[in-house]
Amino acid sequence: MSRQSLQQAAESRRSIYSLNKNLPIGKDGIVQIVEHAVLHTPSSFNSQSARVVVLFGEEHDKVWQFVEDALRAVVPADSFEPTAQKLKLFKAGAATILFYEDQNVVKGLQEQFPAYAANFPVWADQANAMVQYAVWTTLAGAGANLQHYNPLPDAAIAEAWNIPENWLLRAQMVVGGIGAPAGEKTFQPVAERLKVFGA
Repeated sequence: MSRQSLQQAAESRRSIYSLNKNLPIGKDGIVQIVEHAVLHTPSSFNSQSARVVVLFGEEHDKVWQFVEDALRAVVPADSFEPTAQKLKLFKAGAATILFYEDQNVVKGLQEQFPAYAANFPVWADQANAMVQYAVWTTLAGAGANLQHYNPLPDAAIAEAWNIPENWLLRAQMVVGGIGAPAGEKTFQPVAERLKVFGA
């Protein structure tokens, strides 16, 4: 992939909340995208601590039912309707990609390199974010949005799919067909966000 095509994919990739079950990329294609990101995204100390679960169809629907159940336990019933409407948007999608970090790997590195112990959880999250971005960008053309309802539904999700207890849930990416395009994106001036020296 050329630099230009990679940048073009990043530009076209938007958060899409109006999703449907009509995946523009087949299930095998989505799994291949995730597999490539897991294999080829760099990580500090080559820790390779990212773990990913891909759920389609009814399995995808279960995730958002677990999230709804968890939120109903903490959000007052008389103000739950906006939350319910938002969750319907996610359930309307076709797949959910769950991003995890293996805490055994992180703890092992902390023990092996105690001088950097405080940094390993941070570096693990950074590497996981790169896996998320790799999947996110490669999925350009499909609808997707990234959510962070963890830790509320974590236990129910772990029980449903036998997730190892040392896997820590970091994010949930909802994927589907595009029901409606994203709104216009605005940008802060890049000159206020970037400094260049020695040019």
